[in-house]
Amino acid sequence: MLDKVIVGSEEWCSFPSLGIPVIKARVDSGAKTSALHATNITPFEKNGENWVKFDINPIQNNLKAVIHCEALLIDKRVVKSSSGYREQRYVVKTLLEIGGSTWEVELTLTNRDSMGFRMLLGREAMSGRILVDPEQKYLLGQPTNEKIKEYYYAEDATKKGLRIGLLASNPELYSNKRIMEAGEMRGHEMHFLNLKYCYMKLDADTPEIHYRGGRVLNDFDAVIPRIRPSMTYYGCALTRQFEALKVYALNSSAAISQSRDKLFSLQLLLNNGVDIPTTGFANSPLDTNDLIKMVGGSPLIVKLLEGTQGKGVVLAETKKAAESVINAFKSLNANILVQEFIKEANGKDLRLFVVDGKVVAAMQREALPGEFRANIHLGGTASVVKVTAEEKRIAIKAAKAMNLKVAGVDIIRSSKGPLLLEVNSSPGLEGIEGATQKDIAGEMIKAIEKNFKWK
Repeated sequence: MLDKVIVGSEEWCSFPSLGIPVIKARVDSGAKTSALHATNITPFEKNGENWVKFDINPIQNNLKAVIHCEALLIDKRVVKSSSGYREQRYVVKTLLEIGGSTWEVELTLTNRDSMGFRMLLGREAMSGRILVDPEQKYLLGQPTNEKIKEYYYAEDATKKGLRIGLLASNPELYSNKRIMEAGEMRGHEMHFLNLKYCYMKLDADTPEIHYRGGRVLNDFDAVIPRIRPSMTYYGCALTRQFEALKVYALNSSAAISQSRDKLFSLQLLLNNGVDIPTTGFANSPLDTNDLIKMVGGSPLIVKLLEGTQGKGVVLAETKKAAESVINAFKSLNANILVQEFIKEANGKDLRLFVVDGKVVAAMQREALPGEFRANIHLGGTASVVKVTAEEKRIAIKAAKAMNLKVAGVDIIRSSKGPLLLEVNSSPGLEGIEGATQKDIAGEMIKAIEKNFKWK
């Protein structure tokens, strides 16, 4: 018992292996596990083992002091917070130093912006080593303000890079991880901003965007919106708020909004001289027969206006099947497009990736046997393809018509020449980077640098 360290309910400790010289911890024997505040959490492989890298702002309400950490990953488990919220967290093992004693502890990594402490010391880490006097605080002493400044506020005269936020929903997606990685490799300060954790203050004098826990998202140079279809309305509202704060958005909120409206986007493309497959749109089921005739009869494609990634796209091979599908959708009050079927495409299409007015990569997508639509999300295959000057011209023109700095442009080869199918404002990187071996994420970061004339 005499060998145990006596601590109060709040103490300062350190994590020498992580490069954290001092951090204030809440000592909580009611909590089983220990938790450390972490952002930009990214798993990776090192010497054949699983590791995780993450950032920590060790001082509460201070985003300028940042420590970049790496640790061996030992587990990934579901943890229940004090509020009853269940969350899957990465678990690391590292050295804890407190009161002159050092031992190995397990830590779960989570965003603790909404908590009063960056560190929670739970009973598993204390067992056999610590006694808690809950009426006391800082029994082991406190670092002076001068010492904290020395650790965390060292003046750095040169700005190392731009401060870029990736506005998305899932940090685990290949595309999001690659963008974070590409920005960091080019020397920028990258932050993953989960759409669901952001909220806004609309005010004439001090408009703001807050992050979970009340942290104000200020001092960003740029944001990269990667908005999933189900979050289009809210994601575009957040992007507009960043734009109001004079933060550069790689794709603007207006461009994303119009790209997500399939009918409006097709009308825009036609107005800008881009050819598309003949398309029909109607509200009443009474017009079904003429709608089918309008696009050249069956077989034809029926598309839900709200569908994404190949979902909500149906091939109707006969007139009767077309009538059944169209009327079924109409009975559900669903908005649909009816489009001519390009048989000669033979289940293949092209994805051209446009960044800042240039085609930086292209691939051919081929449908699985028996499928009519090429889609990697639905099991299709991707391969390198040589695209024509005309196809490049169409892709660039389409991105410009939609006012998108970054766009995935889908083109189909027909007997009439190349026809545009769709323009995607948040195109995935995995298929096209894998097929072409090109650093497309890096090209996106370069487009931001160009806007700031960054060298």
